[in-house]
Amino acid sequence: MTLPVPFRAAAGLTMAAACLIASGARADDASPWIKDSYSQVRLIAGSRSGTAFLGGIAIQLQPGWKTYWRTPGDSGVPPRIDFSKSENVDSVTILWPAPMKFPDGAGGTSLGYRKQVLLPLRIVAKHADKPVTLRAAINYAVCDKLCVPVEAHAELAFTSVASTEDSAIAAALDTVPKPAKIGDTTPLAIRDVRREGAQTVVVDVVAPDDKDAGGREVELFVEGPTPDWALPVPKLVKRGADGLRRFSFDLEGLPPGASATGAVLKFTLTGPSAAYEYTASLP
Repeated sequence: MTLPVPFRAAAGLTMAAACLIASGARADDASPWIKDSYSQVRLIAGSRSGTAFLGGIAIQLQPGWKTYWRTPGDSGVPPRIDFSKSENVDSVTILWPAPMKFPDGAGGTSLGYRKQVLLPLRIVAKHADKPVTLRAAINYAVCDKLCVPVEAHAELAFTSVASTEDSAIAAALDTVPKPAKIGDTTPLAIRDVRREGAQTVVVDVVAPDDKDAGGREVELFVEGPTPDWALPVPKLVKRGADGLRRFSFDLEGLPPGASATGAVLKFTLTGPSAAYEYTASLP
């Protein structure tokens, strides 16, 4: 099973990748850390019961370094993760925590994570009564003033009835945007998505005015119906009364031959205390 994510070139990408291979599976709740000069990565296992259970990919970064979300923004390299060599695994779904924005060094905006991130995994076994071993070929990039690609191979047997990593996985799940519908009446919500002219999409958001302890503001991100769409990061263009914020972006970065009319876009809305994910069809 491979998570299909396109490769987008990053400025300053070095030619050599750090290739690190785990020494083997362990009957623990986490695989050994696989380290390179700027980051380290490992698999963690949640409690196993039945055919469906949780795990995670933990990435820790050196100070000042960052890595990318599934859609990296104006530039960057999205992670590519292959689980096809796992044993007794039917499917693996990555649940992506809400990303942060940061300058890409070339006047644009990239999306991703600083310091550390835990990507929760929803795993479905083929047979509930047989052992499960997750093997992941993990390709990602870490960036500061330049970007360095990393290739790591991690392996972990899922054996625990009650894992010591359950609380870490639960905390990571709290950072994954929750499904929502446009027009919801939650304090943070998308109220409307519309086109203005042929090329501009306008998104009206209602949001509280406060920030969290880390100063996180309301942000909006958009993805196309397939990974080869490279839509711009929406920009805040207006603040109105009653917490109204208006974002807009142009319909640029479409694959050759694609039409925006009727396309189903995915929006991720993040705020001080919540994050939501929406879909909307363009008129």
